[in-house]
Amino acid sequence: MSNDVNAVNAVFKLTMSLILGCIVGLERKRKGQIAGLRTFALISMGATLAMILSVYIPQEYMGLKNGDPGRVAAQVITGVGFLGAGAIIQMKGSVRGLTTAAGIWMVATIGMAVGVGMYFVSIIATLLIIFILVTLERYEHRLNIGQESKIVRVKVCGIIDTQRGYTEIFKRHGIHVQDEYLKFDYGQDFTIINYVILTKEGVDFASLFKEIHNERATLSITLTNEVNI
Repeated sequence: MSNDVNAVNAVFKLTMSLILGCIVGLERKRKGQIAGLRTFALISMGATLAMILSVYIPQEYMGLKNGDPGRVAAQVITGVGFLGAGAIIQMKGSVRGLTTAAGIWMVATIGMAVGVGMYFVSIIATLLIIFILVTLERYEHRLNIGQESKIVRVKVCGIIDTQRGYTEIFKRHGIHVQDEYLKFDYGQDFTIINYVILTKEGVDFASLFKEIHNERATLSITLTNEVNI
């Protein structure tokens, strides 16, 4: 369990970071995220290997070179930022992947902690991540905390002169309309309205769409995350 770098110690650290990374990656994969088991395992192991090198260089060459174990660690955090940015998908009206990006950053720090021999802290941090991703999510759903941004796209016949009927329908369903985008097509005689809404879980969209359809002649109604004008 010494922090001195040797073959057995390095293999143990890499194996441990592999296991801890897989635990977090398995939870993300279960949620359908692109960054899953293999990605998190590689990130964790890569960070661990970087820290092993950080410790090894001054240990072996302190008499020859000025070693700074913190230098490689700083570069690992910078590099992980690019991976996190790649995990975030931005669409008009919503951003997805922030939790996965945060998980990538956290797993990298766990890997570095394993690399310097903080095994107990690394295990506790991994368990806390799973607690956040699983237990707290269930708690949020149970209490219906927070709202999700969505786009309701309505295409209706003719050029409308008022949206009051639609806004009243959203109010009856407890939905807050954040913004509206309209397109009037006078050539083909139709109107497209994009409603950016905030909604909680449990909204009956089938009933909502039925009321919208009954408001006036409707060509289509779409629930999406992207404004389409």
